[in-house]
Amino acid sequence: MPVHLPIEELRAWIRLSLEPGLGPVQARQLLATAGLPHDVYAQSAAALSKAVPEAMARQLASSPDARTLATIDATLAWLAKPRHHMLTLADASYPTSLLDTHDPPLLLYVNGDPALLSRPAIAIVGARSASPAGQDNARAFAQFLAAEGWCIISGLAEGIDAAAHEGALLAGREGGTTVAVLGTGIDIVYPARNLRLAHQIAEHGALVSEFPLGTRAIKHQFPRRNRLVAGMARGVLVVEAARQSGSLITARLAGELGREVFAIPGSIHSPLSRGCHALIRQGAKLVESGRDIQDELGQPGGNTLPRDPGAGHNKSGRQPRQHATPARAATPSDYAPASVPAQVLEALGHDPVHVDLLATRTGLALPELQAALLKLELSDAVARLQDGRYQRRQP
Repeated sequence: MPVHLPIEELRAWIRLSLEPGLGPVQARQLLATAGLPHDVYAQSAAALSKAVPEAMARQLASSPDARTLATIDATLAWLAKPRHHMLTLADASYPTSLLDTHDPPLLLYVNGDPALLSRPAIAIVGARSASPAGQDNARAFAQFLAAEGWCIISGLAEGIDAAAHEGALLAGREGGTTVAVLGTGIDIVYPARNLRLAHQIAEHGALVSEFPLGTRAIKHQFPRRNRLVAGMARGVLVVEAARQSGSLITARLAGELGREVFAIPGSIHSPLSRGCHALIRQGAKLVESGRDIQDELGQPGGNTLPRDPGAGHNKSGRQPRQHATPARAATPSDYAPASVPAQVLEALGHDPVHVDLLATRTGLALPELQAALLKLELSDAVARLQDGRYQRRQP
């Protein structure tokens, strides 16, 4: 469990993370030479100038400004609430997987169970504009792996990230559950549409951020988030990704850290398959089921939840059996097409799909769905296969 520090030590840690002009690398160097944060602030400017530039030494030896004091007070108020925690770089509970990286954060803010940050974990990432089939695969892989005891890590983004968190929650309380790494302060959910999902993760898993409270979504922060996703996991699974995407950055970071990289192949006609195919050409392991990942990484240990034989990548295209339903599933409003046939075509994706799964994805009544499929067949937009499934025709 996290160490409960005296209030002045907490204030010193928070202040050090907020010091204007003091980057995380320089802060760690300062700690290595001057001691813990409360030791740093006890030193004179002359003593500190041996470790940092003179202007920074004077700043550290002076009282913090009003804005820093307000943020420290707000952080302490946040920490006083149930299930709110802060792990420092000197905390024995700080995840060792991050200590092994070249750039571990000074602080980790956690809303939920901080012990999950040290559990065996697999990251599942992919496109924000994921296809319905890609989201189904992310949920199925996450549910299977979480049921096996793996903690599922992702970034709470739309698309694949959200589906992975949902799938992990579907495995139930006895599974490996899920951790969402935020690119904002711990008190801000981005995107806002995932607010309900974030609340479920905080209740059954954990939200984690290295950014101070009140930090809003800024583009350059998300690669920093991605390095934590990669660093905390034993392996990274990319479900769907375009050639230029943040998911490929996460996969590259994972490879540099010695983590395993996995990728799900897709249709050669889908732009969202190209990133995965590029990873496979570069040496990522092609996977078709959650069992493929399990075989590569071994058992995480300590979980006895009965396995669902239908979980993992479901080659029939049907949805896996669900153990529980705490997470939000995709709805027709997620797609917002211009017409019913366009809605069906969007939900179809690039892989063969059964009518029952299309009905689940679109929320359409069966007669309306069949009428739309007939229009699409007559216009040569889709083809009905011999086994009864439907597939998009390529232009």
